[in-house]
Amino acid sequence: MGGGMENAKGNWIQGVRHLIAPVMMETEWELDTTLDQQTEDDQEDLAKVLIHNDDVTPMEFVVIILQRIFQLSPLEAEHVMITAHFNGLALVATLPMSEAKKRVGKAHFAAQLEGYPLMFTIEPV
Repeated sequence: MGGGMENAKGNWIQGVRHLIAPVMMETEWELDTTLDQQTEDDQEDLAKVLIHNDDVTPMEFVVIILQRIFQLSPLEAEHVMITAHFNGLALVATLPMSEAKKRVGKAHFAAQLEGYPLMFTIEPV
């Protein structure tokens, strides 16, 4: 008796799977297509963040800003600072435009709090 009941139950489940599977496949495909389109539309333009040399801002302060705000390693921060010191200008990072604006704003604010004229600019890539 138990075997017959399980067989009927098994047939019912197979029938339901047969009906649901095509619907699920169509739904998943539509969701994947929608997500792909949103990802393409949401991509933001990149921007280069440049640091300008000045004769007032201490080198140590510049390195700290580059590490804390632009998340450069100590070696990268020193390299960028020295490059700006000798060339007048150096590339800090390439970031999405909104992120570049946010970080430059933080860096300018920190420099102003300390009374330094440290300057960063943003250029579209």
